[in-house]
Amino acid sequence: MINLKMYINGEWVDAQSKKTREILNPANGEVIALSAEGDVEDARHAIQIARDSFDSGIWSELPAAERARYLLAVADKLEEHADEIGRLETLDNGKPLRETAFDVADAAACFRYYAGLVTKPDGQTYHVADPVQAMVVREPVGVCGLIVPWNYPLLMGVWKIAPALAAGNTIVFKPSEVTPVSAQKLFEIMEEVGIPKGVANMVLGPGPTVGNELAESHLVDKISFTGGTATGRSIMKSAVGNIKKISLELGGKSPNIVFADADFETAVDYALFGIFANQGQVCSAGSRLLIEDSIHDRFVERLVERAKKIRVGPGNDPATEMGPVVSHAHMEKVLHYIELGKSEGARLLCGGNRITTNGLEKGYFVEPTIFTDTLPSMKIVQEEIFGPVLAIQRFKDEADAIRLANDTVYGLAGGVFTQDGAKAMRVIKKLRAGITWINCYHPTYNEAPWGGYKQSGIGRGLGTFGFDEYTEVKQININLQVQPTGWFEN
Repeated sequence: MINLKMYINGEWVDAQSKKTREILNPANGEVIALSAEGDVEDARHAIQIARDSFDSGIWSELPAAERARYLLAVADKLEEHADEIGRLETLDNGKPLRETAFDVADAAACFRYYAGLVTKPDGQTYHVADPVQAMVVREPVGVCGLIVPWNYPLLMGVWKIAPALAAGNTIVFKPSEVTPVSAQKLFEIMEEVGIPKGVANMVLGPGPTVGNELAESHLVDKISFTGGTATGRSIMKSAVGNIKKISLELGGKSPNIVFADADFETAVDYALFGIFANQGQVCSAGSRLLIEDSIHDRFVERLVERAKKIRVGPGNDPATEMGPVVSHAHMEKVLHYIELGKSEGARLLCGGNRITTNGLEKGYFVEPTIFTDTLPSMKIVQEEIFGPVLAIQRFKDEADAIRLANDTVYGLAGGVFTQDGAKAMRVIKKLRAGITWINCYHPTYNEAPWGGYKQSGIGRGLGTFGFDEYTEVKQININLQVQPTGWFEN
């Protein structure tokens, strides 16, 4: 049994209320950890500590190279403990070990990227009309509230923590109350490498209390949230009190478009990966597959054939290709959408059920599920399911594909498969989405921005764009001819 505590001002503490929450292994429903269950008072305490630490300059006034040294040390420790962290992530979240191994490696790379970026030249100078040297510099925002979901517990946290700390901010981090295990290991590492007390704080607890307090508090200067669109709206409303800076990476219903001239097997392979990686619990999942009419039947036949062969099982089994969804409640949500799809008239080609055989009956396993004969108005086409459920749409030509692709309130991601480079670029340019791929799906890079259009969010994570989200721009003007203005006669 793992005991999880909060980390505030360099100390591991229980919730002030002494409340706890059981953390379950989604592969078998067994309790794996007992987590402190914080509330508003715990959040306020952590926020005040972060505020005092920022105002003291203990971190923001450190030379950038010193902050970078800490981040590099964290990266080294993540790699040193990679196997342990990967096993914890699999135990907590359910995803296969092959995926958690990548997540840990990418988390270490993210810390290294921002450690390198923060020491590079930035700012600008301007030639202005007066004898003045005008320039801009970037400064840390201040106290940042960072809230992450349960689908990538470690990696999503690092995507926010690394740039926020690199820029000189102090943080209050809230992992998902469903998957807090790997976050404790990350904060143990940050403590071990000596990040000053009060700079990095973690509060465990539910979003409606802890998360809302982070969004509402006037002591917090910036809120960065990844999660569902409905919660994102709530965050925006709560943050209005002190007009704090906001970054939101929200839901998606992303189109994966396959033209008849695509490399057939490559497109099939990425269509599977786009929706069934991490059990479909990916904000950018290719949950809508758009197939050109002339290859629709052949493509669907091959796709279903391969989907039925996906090895579903516990994430800690090296043979597993797809694990359980994260919780019983989420499994029920996914199964509800499958029933909706059937009731709306879509044709179920494979899957559609909870798996209760071969020793999986206690876990939250859902079969890889594929629907065809869908209509744009169907809920399984329009709404984010966040599970291993694929809705297939067919299109006649390029214009039809673009129309269908953009026909949702979301705009996070999208892919195009074709061997015609000009066509690929025409379609990509018409997609109302922030992250796009040509002849692949899902690759994510620390160097490139991550975020969406429309109701998929505000702002960008990763890359230089992600760093800038945690900074303020200050204009500085230096008078080179120091003398009275002569504006007033007397």
